[in-house]
Amino acid sequence: MNDRDYIQILITGGTFDKEYNYVTGNLYFKDTHLPSMLERGRCSLPVDIRTLMMIDSLDMTDADREIIIHNCRRAKSDKILVTHGTDTMVQTAKCLADANIKDKTIVLTGALVPYAFGNSSDGFFNLGNALAYVQALPPGVYVAMNGRAYKWNEVKKNRKTGYFEYHISE
Repeated sequence: MNDRDYIQILITGGTFDKEYNYVTGNLYFKDTHLPSMLERGRCSLPVDIRTLMMIDSLDMTDADREIIIHNCRRAKSDKILVTHGTDTMVQTAKCLADANIKDKTIVLTGALVPYAFGNSSDGFFNLGNALAYVQALPPGVYVAMNGRAYKWNEVKKNRKTGYFEYHISE
């Protein structure tokens, strides 16, 4: 397989991969759901999945973002999908853009409702869209949420509605 024939998927955690403890009512991390999601979706794309961390994006540090940047730089694929918590997704997208990684399409996606919650989760839908966008968009850094792809500096999360929307950064 040619280096550019597969999609590098980098897992960072976020609501996307959270589990629910029915006894305590707490959300927690165990393992990523990505392999089972790809299997359930009958995905035939060649992918390489690498778990970098399993954390809530509100707990993500600059050092964590450096790990993401490092892995994007060293990825042999020119198509990179990063699963990420939605609260600081745009901040990480900015860091990736500022890192000036050339000739790669990097798409960040996540979920507002954990995939483990079944049909009420947006994670499956967002993953499918992000996989399509990472193949179709030109090199750059993007956020793919709610069926849309945004340039990293033209999106924000509306905390009242829970949707991502077009917004020019200042």
